[in-house]
Amino acid sequence: MYVVLVYVHVFSDQIETFTIATKENAEKSSKLESGVVRFDVVQQADDPARFVLIEVYRSKEAAAQHKETSHYKNWREIAEPIMAEPRTRAFYTNIFPEDI
Repeated sequence: MYVVLVYVHVFSDQIETFTIATKENAEKSSKLESGVVRFDVVQQADDPARFVLIEVYRSKEAAAQHKETSHYKNWREIAEPIMAEPRTRAFYTNIFPEDI
């Protein structure tokens, strides 16, 4: 599996907008993309304007295909202008649990 952690910091007055758009993207990714194993959205407890998207794909190619979907493009169009700073990413390979 191919794991991507996306770190996002949004303007504090845009938390709700970001949350709605991100939940929609995560839901559609999970339901419509066979290459998506898991798509979690977590919010930092002591700074609610900071989020981590935990995206687990079956392959690196599935992650690239995700960026071509209409729901991802819609999310990017909404989310990028309300970010307080550019998002960052870190890429991982799965150790445990076993790949499915």
